[in-house]
Amino acid sequence: MNNAPWLSIIGIGEDGLDGISSPARALIEEATTLVGGERHLAFVPDGAAERLTWESPLSKTLDAIAARKNTPVVVLASGDPMQYGIGVALTKRFGIEDIRILPVASAVSLACARLGWDMAETEVLTLHGRPLALLYARLRPGARTLILSEDGETPAQVAGALINEGYGQSPMTVFEHLGGEKENRRKATAHSWGEQKCADLNIIALECRADDDARPLPLVPGLADDAFLHDGQITKRVVRAATLAALMPLPRTLLWDVGAGAGSVAIEWLRAEPTARAVAFERGPARAERITENATRLGVPRLHIITGEAPTIFAQALKDSASPDALFLGGGVSIPGMIEACWSVLKPGGRLVANAVTEKSAALLTAFADKHHGSLTRIAVSHALPGTNQSDWQDRLPVTQLFVEKPQ
Repeated sequence: MNNAPWLSIIGIGEDGLDGISSPARALIEEATTLVGGERHLAFVPDGAAERLTWESPLSKTLDAIAARKNTPVVVLASGDPMQYGIGVALTKRFGIEDIRILPVASAVSLACARLGWDMAETEVLTLHGRPLALLYARLRPGARTLILSEDGETPAQVAGALINEGYGQSPMTVFEHLGGEKENRRKATAHSWGEQKCADLNIIALECRADDDARPLPLVPGLADDAFLHDGQITKRVVRAATLAALMPLPRTLLWDVGAGAGSVAIEWLRAEPTARAVAFERGPARAERITENATRLGVPRLHIITGEAPTIFAQALKDSASPDALFLGGGVSIPGMIEACWSVLKPGGRLVANAVTEKSAALLTAFADKHHGSLTRIAVSHALPGTNQSDWQDRLPVTQLFVEKPQ
């Protein structure tokens, strides 16, 4: 019985067939179906193989590939198919057991080779089919980032964003047609980039340098309160940092932020872990709009926001999303049945964190902790008053914080 994979994904660069291995060439020659974009398919001379180009939505082409299962199908992809490439979607659909992947040097590895950058210390961001706002979370002095562009206008858009965020002196190097005969590089600071358009096939190498008036924002939790637009309904900085530590952002985990206010906890959860997901629940439309703006400004536009009354909207949310791995209840602890509803939707093994300021809400958290073997922490913060030689302190109301893990 032949257990060889029927689906092959072959990376191909700007140098075409000259840059692929002999085994990759043999698979292309033996294929009964070739799949790829017009640019990639053009590298392969006409033959007997059927040719499929990508359709929109992508699921149409994936269905067409599935219909040819157990026949030799070859998908041509850019560089390394598993680096923001089609290989990710194909392995999710068909499983790695039925697939062989033969990558070539990616645009990322080629760019690092041209620049002498350490790949392990270089961040990678794709703006191909994704919002420019993702860039904002990567802006930190000294950071090196390689950006996969959407098209030839992306470099100018990136330059504009850098100027607006106080990183206008950052050097940008744009590689066009990297690895091919038409390879070219352009270099300028964001300030001097202007509106020049590049070839659609390009990658941007960015070295972040802050202007004098820039306000660097780290990825560790605890951004200043005024980094967010808010109306006073916000989990304050010190308490927020402790809250995120208790929630523990982990790869590919989902947070529900209930009573999100300014969305600060959900936003910092996403900034701390790029593969994590978050849903913010807020009943006030004006606050929900403010959360959207905060999420965009701080580089996490993927934050999903649901407007409505909790916990009645939980049922609808579960239809669109999985149960959360972590849940933060920042407002509404005293609403009858609220904390129990939060506990019921939490995934087994998940973490529930709730904050309370009033004595009534703190008593509810205490009772819940006793019932479910949780732990309580009292967070008291004082700030020195300005102009008092640091001798006078203003105490904020202490926050009672509940932490409890749901049994598996």
